[in-house]
Amino acid sequence: MRDNLDGVSVFVEAVEAGGFARAAERLALTRSAVGKTIARLEARLGVRLFHRTTRSQGLTEDGQIYYERCLRALEELRAGEALLESGRREVRGRLKVSLPLLFGRHCVEPVLLELARQHPSLELDLRFSDSVVDLVAERFDLAVRNGTPGEGSGLSTRKIVSQKKVVCASPSYLAAHGIPTDIANLLDHDALVYWRNDQPFPWTFHDESGRVIVAKLKWRLQFDNQEAIADAAVQGMGVAWLPSWLVSDQLAAGQLVTLLDQFQSLPLDTYAVWPSAQYIPMRLRAAIDTLAANLKAVTDI
Repeated sequence: MRDNLDGVSVFVEAVEAGGFARAAERLALTRSAVGKTIARLEARLGVRLFHRTTRSQGLTEDGQIYYERCLRALEELRAGEALLESGRREVRGRLKVSLPLLFGRHCVEPVLLELARQHPSLELDLRFSDSVVDLVAERFDLAVRNGTPGEGSGLSTRKIVSQKKVVCASPSYLAAHGIPTDIANLLDHDALVYWRNDQPFPWTFHDESGRVIVAKLKWRLQFDNQEAIADAAVQGMGVAWLPSWLVSDQLAAGQLVTLLDQFQSLPLDTYAVWPSAQYIPMRLRAAIDTLAANLKAVTDI
């Protein structure tokens, strides 16, 4: 039975990795070992699971049916593991997490590394990308996402922090172009725009009565990286709207100054997202709770 289960896990990894070679890398095996395991599984089942060519492997019809059944079985195994973990105090096992590049690197990673330091049996697999990954298909346990995560089927969400945003510019830029005193004045300035999902990310504020205002902007420079926007602002290239944690050092050094402080910027809400399940493993629950408890101190600068 143990050999059979080993074969199933290698088979599922081969399907999701897109081939034997990549599965071997993920499992720390040789490509030959993966191929032999699949061959033994096929011999035991009496069917061919993969169409094989010199360059790739694709599922047969039988292989697709078997793969779907294996996924269900693995979910049951994970549920059983979660039940066992609920009776233990130790946080252990592997956690695969999708993180946004900048926020993940500067804010989330230190919190998760401290969690790993406190729990030596916890394994972390951190993947950094601003692309929205398919948590189920790519077998992620958790994702951290900035902005409203939507209503993805089969996903659970929890808001873990709200990032404070500030309007800022360099003293040299303000000396040359003047200081905006109202949100409407931003249209007279060079905005440094964050470009996301094929459109500019809107600058949003609450006025004194609590009404939401979306600033009208003009720009000639746009970026897909907020750290690059901060660099451009320091160089006097325009006015930026950025998370306060990202520019805290530049503000402290006087390289940037905040503007329009009388208006409250709408914060950027950040969410933990994970595949819905009846039982949540202790390692996943610990990661979500730890992020919710610690990210405010990291970002509220």
